[in-house]
Amino acid sequence: MADDYTITVSITSDIGCQRATNEDFARSVLPGDSDVLRSRGVLVVVADGMGGHSAGEVASRLAVEVIHRTYYGGGDGGPPPLADAVLQANRAIFDMAEGNRELAGMGTTCTALVLRGGQAECAHVGDTRLYLVRQDSIYQMTEDHSEVRSLVAQGVLTAEEAQHHADRNVLLRAVGTHPTVEVSTWSEPFPIRAGDHFVLSSDGLHDLVGNEEIKSFVLNEQSQAACEAMVALAKSRGGPDNITVALVNIAPSVDSGTDIVRETRSIQV
Repeated sequence: MADDYTITVSITSDIGCQRATNEDFARSVLPGDSDVLRSRGVLVVVADGMGGHSAGEVASRLAVEVIHRTYYGGGDGGPPPLADAVLQANRAIFDMAEGNRELAGMGTTCTALVLRGGQAECAHVGDTRLYLVRQDSIYQMTEDHSEVRSLVAQGVLTAEEAQHHADRNVLLRAVGTHPTVEVSTWSEPFPIRAGDHFVLSSDGLHDLVGNEEIKSFVLNEQSQAACEAMVALAKSRGGPDNITVALVNIAPSVDSGTDIVRETRSIQV
């Protein structure tokens, strides 16, 4: 596929209805330099922190910043694998927590998406999610690293039972809680098409807003309005956790080359 599409990224993050702080953090990195865009692509990351006091907020922000810096850093030999950037973030969070007793045990989930050269790449730890909305279907492109998802895989729970299980947010993996972490990636890049939509979300959204509802908002609302409507729906259902959603729209471009439409919380490199 030629790079003849326009990428639009919108992000909404909300503290929710019951939390004192927002421990989610999200960022889109949209290169303004055409050479950087061609070689490194567009990066979108959503992280959901955990830990006492402000530690979760520290972990999620640090994860996103290290992934951003690592992925776009280095020389001209091409970007490092996205999983390596997540591993660098894991080490940075772990080392910071080791050096500060108030941050002990902090960590974060993380889902990172790169769009480059007509293809998508993903690196993932925890229970933040990546969805693809293509035509009239929605696909979950990541698998939660959670206790209940493990029980579903073993046949102990059904998917419906897991959705409402009391331990659905117990994680098996997180970024920064151990010296190293297993990062899930796709075996090969995923070809994208004009008309595709990617949705990255923290569990504060997808625990309360179903897949078909997400698809409906994506297909029937403008990008930023869709994000705000999804967050509003989660809050109307109690919003016990922080709520974050990033929506990436891929549309045909009127010109050759990849265009970028900058919306919320974007960083130009």
